[in-house]
Amino acid sequence: MINVMIVDDHKMIREGLKRLLETDENIKVIADADNGKDCFSKLRSVSPDIILLDINMPVMDGLETLQLLNRKKVHPKTLILTVHNEVDYLLRAVDLGIDGYILKDSDSSELIRAVYCVYEGETFIQRSLIPILNSKLIARDMDKEKIELLSDRELEVLKLCALGYFNKEIGTKLDITERTVKNHLSSIFKKIGCTDRTQAAVFSIRNGIISINE
Repeated sequence: MINVMIVDDHKMIREGLKRLLETDENIKVIADADNGKDCFSKLRSVSPDIILLDINMPVMDGLETLQLLNRKKVHPKTLILTVHNEVDYLLRAVDLGIDGYILKDSDSSELIRAVYCVYEGETFIQRSLIPILNSKLIARDMDKEKIELLSDRELEVLKLCALGYFNKEIGTKLDITERTVKNHLSSIFKKIGCTDRTQAAVFSIRNGIISINE
């Protein structure tokens, strides 16, 4: 028997998913929760094999829940079920070690197949999302190679530049001359394939060098 917990902030969706999943005699929904915090509370008393997890939820969303689950030595497998087909959500979920990712517009047979795949230790990514995921991973690998070309000092300059500091301010913070800052920026732009500060900022956000909340 595959024991499942459903975590979604809409009660009607949780109820519908329970009925759908239990049309398969080998799947049993043993608990449900309406956000990540509620999920962890329920995990004190139940041990699901798989958590079927929504992304957008109040209090604690799906990606936050994944991060906390990863801190546990032993935790259930996780299958994201979401409306988000944007590659950035998918990529973040993959980075967090998701076991599966499927969209809510999938048919019931594909959802049940995803549950079986994840239970058996395979990674399930909805077929329509695989091409965009692969292209994003390839692009990110190329960015990683560019980042590896940067020296530690150049990374410091790039981060401050991306955060909106002017050359003089960067020089003051790093105790270097403004001319040295300009030389570093010229080298940085060449290495990462950017032509201006705006492109450098986008590159930095995309690759986690800075976050939009800094």
